[in-house]
Amino acid sequence: MVNTLTTRVARSAHALDTPTATLAGFQEWLDARSRADESRIERIPFADMRGWGFAPETGNLVHDSGRFFSVEGLDVSMPGLPVETWTQPILLQPEIGILGIIAKEFDGVLHFLMQAKMEPGNCNGLQLSPTVQATRSNYTRVHKGAAVAYVEYFQQPGRYRTLADVRQSEQGCWFYGKRNRNIIIEVDEDVEVLDGFHWLTLRQLHELLVVDDLVNMDSRSVLACLPFPFQGSELGDAGSDAVSVGTDLLSWITEARTRYEPRAELVPLNKVQHWNRSADRISHENGTFFSVIAVDVQAGGREVRSWTQPMIEPHGIGLSAFLTRRVDGVLQALVHARVEPGFTDVLELAPTVQCTPENYALLPAAARPALLDDVLEAPRERVLFDSVLSEEGGRFYHARNRYVVIDAGPGLRDEVPGPDYRWIPVVELLGLIRHSHYLNIEARTLLACLQSVDAPALAQ
Repeated sequence: MVNTLTTRVARSAHALDTPTATLAGFQEWLDARSRADESRIERIPFADMRGWGFAPETGNLVHDSGRFFSVEGLDVSMPGLPVETWTQPILLQPEIGILGIIAKEFDGVLHFLMQAKMEPGNCNGLQLSPTVQATRSNYTRVHKGAAVAYVEYFQQPGRYRTLADVRQSEQGCWFYGKRNRNIIIEVDEDVEVLDGFHWLTLRQLHELLVVDDLVNMDSRSVLACLPFPFQGSELGDAGSDAVSVGTDLLSWITEARTRYEPRAELVPLNKVQHWNRSADRISHENGTFFSVIAVDVQAGGREVRSWTQPMIEPHGIGLSAFLTRRVDGVLQALVHARVEPGFTDVLELAPTVQCTPENYALLPAAARPALLDDVLEAPRERVLFDSVLSEEGGRFYHARNRYVVIDAGPGLRDEVPGPDYRWIPVVELLGLIRHSHYLNIEARTLLACLQSVDAPALAQ
């Protein structure tokens, strides 16, 4: 068989233990690092932040340097949706950061260099992040801290083999136009493994995905850009890296983007309505959605050891779920063309269900997501994947989502709740993920989770 990237990824996706890395050895290493981690995160009043403050005229929460990010207001109009207008705080971070993983082949098996990293919003201290996870402000050292380890590998175009490289969006309800570069490069040369870094195979990463709050959001986003490792009759030719996207699917996405005419305009933070600011939080008057808070961080193993910053604190654990089915042996997922105010091109493909269930208690009944109850009540035997995973801990405080993959079964396999839903072959989703602004971060996470489901389980 031709040694394509897909076959090499598949080889790594089957390698549970290798001479370079064992799962048990990694767990011992991670446990030791967790015990040694002395990081401390404390919630503080806004007035105690250093280098941050509310701009006098706009009320925007900004850094003295004018870099990093800001908390501003957003005025939203969404004609045709159950809730058509609102205002809210939003994170503005126009910089494009690097989410990069170094890959190297040992004994014929691809390994990926991952980092055990503390982020201030992590609910459990250390999580597994890409080799490099850094904003432009960080890797250009605006913070005057230490250099970002390994960043030079991603700043030398053409020197290394590129396995994946695409700009992807992040949460469109919390970020305005946020994008990061998701990149995997393969090296042949020796790579010094610095303190806090560990080689892992793709199979080991898949095994770790089922562990709550371990593989972080940025790692999941980057890993989703790899070819699907269990290709076969259900996805395509396992010996080929070719991935095609049908014109019909692209036309459906374009039509949906044309049908909606959302407007999202940045406004001063002090102009948002129904949000109240106290000494230590900005929150909605009914207590739902999220709050803006401030934290003081004392960190070990970071470029800067101490800082303060604002963060978004979601209220409740979210839910993101794919319904899946097979048609003539082809694996499909039911996706939702979802409009979010922070997206750069109207909408992106999202999971079948994506919401925080508690938020709908005070919203119109029509706003309740289609198929939410079916997902919540899915019989255990049809649940192929179920894990609670953390979102980006650099900006979000204890943000967690339950990620679920469900075999639709006879009762739901033909369900299409409306024109914004469509059953799409997973192979076409893999084609779309190679381009920007087609799959949102929750859908990309679920594709990574879907890869962790054993082929026999998918075939049931």
